[in-house]
Amino acid sequence: MMDRSLADRLHSLAIHLLRFARADDAATGLSAARLSVLSVLVFGGSRTVTELAAAEQVTAPTMTRLLQGLERDGYVRRRRDRSDGRVSHLAATAKGRRALEAGRRARVARMTRVTDCLNAADRVAVEAALAGLEAALSSITQPRR
Repeated sequence: MMDRSLADRLHSLAIHLLRFARADDAATGLSAARLSVLSVLVFGGSRTVTELAAAEQVTAPTMTRLLQGLERDGYVRRRRDRSDGRVSHLAATAKGRRALEAGRRARVARMTRVTDCLNAADRVAVEAALAGLEAALSSITQPRR
């Protein structure tokens, strides 16, 4: 059974929460796109340009431009594949990891302002809903074994 009303409300709230959480991102000195690429590299490990472009849903040329800036500024390092010199693996540097972690701390602090407004019953309900949403998302995004 599809509940488009619930999905519509969830979509709208997710966008508003993300906008609220990202309000301090400018303090990192990195664009939202650059922070997103760093997030993939920090939490997912080394990736190729093609893998990053797919993860970020952009074209390879767009990803290449983002990576060139991140590499130039010391947030990302490139390593050639030993078995295929045409392929590069990109990874976050310590500087990139620190920048992402600082941005994440700021976002979580802003989100804490929202969760601190919840009463005890609403907090329990949100925690339960999050667990259910995480499980549902995992069930449709993880490959079946």
